[in-house]
Amino acid sequence: MKTSIKSKSFRSPREKLIGLSLESTRKSYYPQLQDQMAELKKAEERYRLLFENANDAIFIVQDDRIKFPNPKTLDLLGMNAQQVEKRCYSDFIHPQDRAMLLHMHQRRLAGERDLSATDAARIIDSAGRSYDVQIGTVTITWEGRPALLAFVRDVTLQKKLEENLRQSQKLEAVGTLAGGIAHDFNNILMGIQGRVSIMLTELASSHPHSEHLKGIAAYVQSATNLTGQLLGFAKGGKYEIKTTDMNTVLGQSAEMFGRTQKEIRIVSKLEENLWAVEVDRGQMHQVLLNIFVNAWQAMPGGGDLYLQTGNLDIDESFALSKEIAPGRYIKIGISDTGLGMDETIQARIFDPFFTTKAKGRGTGLGLASAYGIIKNHSGSIDVCSEVGQGTTFTIYLPASEKEVETEALPVAEWTMGEESILLVDDEPMVLEVGTMMMEKLGYTVLTADAGQTAMEIMKSRQAEIDLVILDMIMPETGGGETFDGIKQIAPDSKVLLSSGYSLDGEALKILKRGCDGFIQKPFSLHNLSKKIREILGKEKTG
Repeated sequence: MKTSIKSKSFRSPREKLIGLSLESTRKSYYPQLQDQMAELKKAEERYRLLFENANDAIFIVQDDRIKFPNPKTLDLLGMNAQQVEKRCYSDFIHPQDRAMLLHMHQRRLAGERDLSATDAARIIDSAGRSYDVQIGTVTITWEGRPALLAFVRDVTLQKKLEENLRQSQKLEAVGTLAGGIAHDFNNILMGIQGRVSIMLTELASSHPHSEHLKGIAAYVQSATNLTGQLLGFAKGGKYEIKTTDMNTVLGQSAEMFGRTQKEIRIVSKLEENLWAVEVDRGQMHQVLLNIFVNAWQAMPGGGDLYLQTGNLDIDESFALSKEIAPGRYIKIGISDTGLGMDETIQARIFDPFFTTKAKGRGTGLGLASAYGIIKNHSGSIDVCSEVGQGTTFTIYLPASEKEVETEALPVAEWTMGEESILLVDDEPMVLEVGTMMMEKLGYTVLTADAGQTAMEIMKSRQAEIDLVILDMIMPETGGGETFDGIKQIAPDSKVLLSSGYSLDGEALKILKRGCDGFIQKPFSLHNLSKKIREILGKEKTG
């Protein structure tokens, strides 16, 4: 039997002391080192989370190269990391901004102080799209040499919203002036239109003055169209809202335009089940024809006009960019193959009185009017164009759940009546010509030149008054207050609202309170008789 002998480890006192010291040190400092490493790892994770999930593009710029781009950088440029790092940083800067931005970077690298914290510039992604950005940079040392740590924020949407706000403010400022002028001018036109209408009914067509009167009437209509365009962007009023199929309106406008411009080929691609919208059909025709004319003038040698409609659900993000509410919309696209526009012209295309046409060929009101009309219908209108590549206008209008209303059948040239009408207006010329027109149609007419006077007449003679024609804008007691007073005196009274302005917000409120209709000045004998009979009922044709 063998005996196993274990060898013992013999250490000197010095070795034992060193061993005890090392063990003591390990026990004392290792936990602290572990804690520091753990904190360092947590800090690294936090910075990684910030870097990878930042809404700003973050990267290092050195030797005109992008290094260590975060995911937002790759998303903004439309490339992966390998593709980005093979390209020069300057390649991504818009050519018009490149020299300025690189110069500012060089000044920072050289140690200059008192420079702006950020630079405004444009960058270009892999698809050639341009974005407005704010670039903030910090000078750092990377691998022993100067570099810039860049933070890039996409402000394209913000700039667009700011531009839209400026556009709205500009239209509002000009519109306040233009709307007042248009209102007063329409009252003057009312006097001319009314007298011409009466004279034409009393003269045979063979009379030598008949053609002159028709010419005056045509000039009045041209002036009315001009004030209508002024009011389109000035007040943005809607005259007569009906639930409408825009495919029908688009088709009618295109057919009308196509008859006069044979050199333009019109191609339509319309959504079969297009959602209905609530619009003023006359104003929609005006918008479309203004865009068609703009396209025709951009295609002097002829060309193609493409019309397209579709249904669209708009989310909050897209709605914010268009300054509309999210929800269901219809989309109308109108594209031409014309000369196109540069960015400078596009930026001003909806400005009132801005035009690139030769003197005498346009007022610059058409597209400004279209902009105001679409905005007032709670919609949006955009333009996209490149020089030599044509232009596309895109319109968004909120959809309606209501059924489409059919067009009313046309009535006779004018209609007669026997009822009594109270005409309320502060303009003497309107009272005078309005009285003559209605008496010509067979009505008995009472007049009031102020709202308070109208209410006093209603108190004493309400039983004999069948209709009140009420002016919207009057001093002291306005149309709204007068309407409410008349309804308190005679709740069943019928009221036709009249104004040199379009059907704006205040007039719409009155209509919702029970007003029976609206007519805009200047109105012809035919339009006046039609509106009166629509409210009073059965026609008596004259």
